[in-house]
Amino acid sequence: MELDWKDLAQTVIGLGAPALGAALGGPFGGVAGKLLAEAIGAPAPTPSAVNAAVVERAAESTFAAEAAQRAEAEWLTVLAEIGKTQVSEVGQTQRAEIASGDRLQRWWRPLYALELSLVECPAFALTLLHALWLGHEPGINGFANLSGLFMAYFGARFGVLGVYVTGRTKEKRICATGVLTPSPITELVKAIVKKK
Repeated sequence: MELDWKDLAQTVIGLGAPALGAALGGPFGGVAGKLLAEAIGAPAPTPSAVNAAVVERAAESTFAAEAAQRAEAEWLTVLAEIGKTQVSEVGQTQRAEIASGDRLQRWWRPLYALELSLVECPAFALTLLHALWLGHEPGINGFANLSGLFMAYFGARFGVLGVYVTGRTKEKRICATGVLTPSPITELVKAIVKKK
């Protein structure tokens, strides 16, 4: 029976390398397995060869565990580098989008704000005032029955507008300085930690 990297996951976890064992059971099993094969001295980077090397070295009680732990340390270093590269690439993409001259990106949020404040809110207010002025009972009752829905709707719409306003301010600062400024909450946490 041909072994798979997943078949070695529990063995590697038992050798004291839980992160490497979890990696063997996941989508990056081949990469993690190659690191394990090199560390344990397997003749080939295959699950069967690694398993045979572990069984062969079973008499040397600490060798397999130390090799698995070395491979795990290497695996965590590889993961850290991948994460660092991803964060860097995401940051570059965000900076490029912020600095781009794309009209849709520049105009959708201001149009959203204008439509909400110059069309929806006045239309809602005029309709309600008209129903009140005329004493139109079904209209007034309709507004009263739907008041919770209207509050949730306009709360969500103005919430998005609030996020836009604060987000746009951050974008302008980043575009001007190239540095992400910390949020007020981050500043507060730093101040509290500093006092301790």
